Amino acid sequence: MINNKVDFIFTIEVRGANPNGDPLTGNMPRIDNRGFGEISDVCIKRKIRNRMQDLGHDIFVKSLDRSDDGFRSLEKRFDAEFTKKQSDEEVEEKACEKWLDMRSFGHVITYQKRSLGIRGPVSISIAKSLEPIETTTMQITKSINGMESAGRASDTMGTKHFVDYGVYVVNGSINCYFAEKTGFDEEDVKTLKECIQTLFINDVSSARPDGSMEVKDIYWFQHSSKIGDVSSGKIKDLLVYEPISSENLKTSYQDYKIGLDQEKLKEYQEKGLKLDHLTGI
Repeated sequence: MINNKVDFIFTIEVRGANPNGDPLTGNMPRIDNRGFGEISDVCIKRKIRNRMQDLGHDIFVKSLDRSDDGFRSLEKRFDAEFTKKQSDEEVEEKACEKWLDMRSFGHVITYQKRSLGIRGPVSISIAKSLEPIETTTMQITKSINGMESAGRASDTMGTKHFVDYGVYVVNGSINCYFAEKTGFDEEDVKTLKECIQTLFINDVSSARPDGSMEVKDIYWFQHSSKIGDVSSGKIKDLLVYEPISSENLKTSYQDYKIGLDQEKLKEYQEKGLKLDHLTGI
């Protein structure tokens, strides 16, 4: 079990990539109503799950293209482990013991006519860019028709959207009380930390060429108690950076001068907060 609440902040640099396409806007990079870029928490947890799997851990929610147990649905994977005769309490205990992502993020189990909600200790925020992003749309063509046609078919034309440059911030935490219920322990904390450090390994695609997305800074805060020395909101407010100006458009990570509010950090450290500053691999 874990006896200390954890908060973490990490930054992601995006260069010429689509970090998270929105299906409602033709797969353009997600933005909020103010033009700030977003990466959904679901997208980030998907990447963490993939890294858990790469590191040899068994997970429940596997992408179809990463299914290594022959199951093409969550229901079949669940049915292979549990029967209707088993109680919800037994299912919750054994499911969390078997699958790392379930004891990390939780899950809602509706298979076998059950209604079982497992609250995971690890929470991940929606990533937000530090500034409004600029999206570039590129017209692309294929050299051959996708479907049989006498001439050049319309399916040879397409579009590709990407963010020229942006820095995104992700916030997260680990709740000790939910960790007790799911069995999430210190070894799992180490695994989560490694997954974040290596988040974009084996994540290459045409929308995210290798090296176009990178985890930069990771600020890992360990509190001196289960409830925490300060609120997660105050931890979020520790991150500081240099805002944009019309004379100084940001084109590199260093331009933002990202760091922590040292005065407030010192105040929180006097209360027992510990900081581990890591970088992505």
